[in-house]
Amino acid sequence: MSANKTIATDVDPVDFLAKAEPARRREDGLVLLELFGRVTGFPAVMWGDSIVGFGRYHYRYKTGREGDFLATGFSPRKAQMSIYIMPGYQDYETILQRLGKHKLGRSCLYVNKLDDIDLSVLEELIETGMRDLHALWPVHPQ
Repeated sequence: MSANKTIATDVDPVDFLAKAEPARRREDGLVLLELFGRVTGFPAVMWGDSIVGFGRYHYRYKTGREGDFLATGFSPRKAQMSIYIMPGYQDYETILQRLGKHKLGRSCLYVNKLDDIDLSVLEELIETGMRDLHALWPVHPQ
């Protein structure tokens, strides 16, 4: 079986965020860095070359595939901010209705700018996602 392509690295998340473009992504990224760290209690770690992650979990699927992945995090993509909540957003409709302007992917939330969302609701979403993930697979610090 193939290994995960997105793995933890030694790159400093602050250095990564300092280079994010456009400037709005840098600013929003630093806000999220503080918010995720405070909410999760975990240090930030770069996953791959563009995801700032918090916490780690080990998964094992029925197929036998297993590996480690970030528990939650974000990526300051040029077009939109990507926010990762594992195990996905399928059960979070009541929270998402209060979040503000966003789009959804499978385990990814897209926002244009943090001014478009309620950060206290994002905190609630992160806490809920971490709790639900931990119920499936224990979440640990990096």
